[in-house]
Amino acid sequence: MNFLQSIPESIFEIIGFSIGFFVCIITAIQIIKEYKSKQSSSLSPGYVMGWLFVYSFWALYGLRFEAIALWTTNSLALFLQIGLCIIVFKKNKKNQHV
Repeated sequence: MNFLQSIPESIFEIIGFSIGFFVCIITAIQIIKEYKSKQSSSLSPGYVMGWLFVYSFWALYGLRFEAIALWTTNSLALFLQIGLCIIVFKKNKKNQHV
């Protein structure tokens, strides 16, 4: 545990921002794929909704404990995930009626 304590908080914030934005990029790529594809979504509603709750929790956790990297990147990821949910649910609804 001493090793982790020796790492400056600013380093954790930089790494947190980097990883958080990487996750946002991955989500954005998935949104583009889902939007362009005419096929049914391969993502289950439970999966996309589950990530909504995960991002919500970590954004609130970041706010509560003033961890800037956590609340900013998870808030952005939450916004992107809402978009992904909308696309997946619309595609699933559309394909049920076909």
